[in-house]
Amino acid sequence: MSMRAQSPEIQRDLRATSLRLIMLLGVASLFGSLVSNGARSVTGPYLLLLGGSAAVVGLVAGAGEFIGYALRAATGAYLGRNHRYWKVAIGGYCMLAAIPFLAFAGQWATAAALIIAERIGKAIRTPARDTILSHATVAVGRGWGFGFHKALDQVGAVAGPLVMVVALAVTGGYTDGFLVLAIPLIGVAVALFLARSEVPSPRFLEVEEMQGDSIPSILPYALFIFLGMAGFATFPLISFHLKAGAIVSDAAIPLFYAGAMVVSVFVALLLGRVFDRLGSRILLAIPIISLATVFLAFSPDPRMAVAGSLVWGAGIGIFEPVLRASIASSTSLERRGKVYGTLSAVYGTAWFVGSAVMGVLYDVSIGHILAYVVVVEAAALVAYLWLYRSRVAVGPPEVTL
Repeated sequence: MSMRAQSPEIQRDLRATSLRLIMLLGVASLFGSLVSNGARSVTGPYLLLLGGSAAVVGLVAGAGEFIGYALRAATGAYLGRNHRYWKVAIGGYCMLAAIPFLAFAGQWATAAALIIAERIGKAIRTPARDTILSHATVAVGRGWGFGFHKALDQVGAVAGPLVMVVALAVTGGYTDGFLVLAIPLIGVAVALFLARSEVPSPRFLEVEEMQGDSIPSILPYALFIFLGMAGFATFPLISFHLKAGAIVSDAAIPLFYAGAMVVSVFVALLLGRVFDRLGSRILLAIPIISLATVFLAFSPDPRMAVAGSLVWGAGIGIFEPVLRASIASSTSLERRGKVYGTLSAVYGTAWFVGSAVMGVLYDVSIGHILAYVVVVEAAALVAYLWLYRSRVAVGPPEVTL
């Protein structure tokens, strides 16, 4: 039954329920992001304090991020068979409990295992959570729903490091800081409990069935995501450039990051509405943002660097909400969990590969980075044309695996 066939009262109730679910999941993500980002802001020096080398820090950080994305394909495949979205999402969120236990890690190897365990939890929960959100966003607008959720998530990403800074300033030790991060876990648990109680079967919120023929493959979509993200610079490399070139002071670099995160919150909300009007054509912003970021952020001019950091923040606010909303709009109910898992793995792998390539090229010259990004994003535009012709993102047909 389509939404148009529902009575006005039922439509209002459906919209209100969907809004509450999006809000509760957003609150869960806010507290969860506060915990994870609060810990990640100090895991480097904490590992060094426990005896880990710089190589260990880099390996743990890189492995954690890669695993956190690569395992999403396995989670998505499981969801595609079992559809146990709430159980999987809650199980993944439970692994945030690894963070407070960092307070009791006496060796760097133990701390590394806990850090990676939290990333595995993210790999478990994200496809399930996004699938639940995809059902809830039908009544309120795909773009707005995912954009609002991303905005709340980014609020947590900004608050987490600030909470850790305050905890360290007051207590003077990492142990107490990690223990303080156990408090927001209560907020995660309460929000998830209320969300599941409110909507135990989220898929019934999606009353509009998709029409049209199936697309035989998600290859065009996956290729576009891979190329688009492979050219998107990471902030650690941007901040490295700012320090190596003495472009701004060390104290100003965290402010750049905080400013970028604030921009990402507003852009996520704004572009969500734009997506609901333009559809997946807004995906064309990804190559443009990637190009603008490297040309501005890697400039020796401090003003250009500031602009580049803010554009980078805009990219963070655009990429995930638009991709998640686009997948939801072009994927059938039965296959959505699997598609989310697979494309999330592609997304993370591309960012990992792109970061590694740009890191190597930086030691050669910034010009090589610019050339690399131009080539990759030009290829992304070609991939978008293939995607467009396949009607994966801009038409009603479903994406299949």
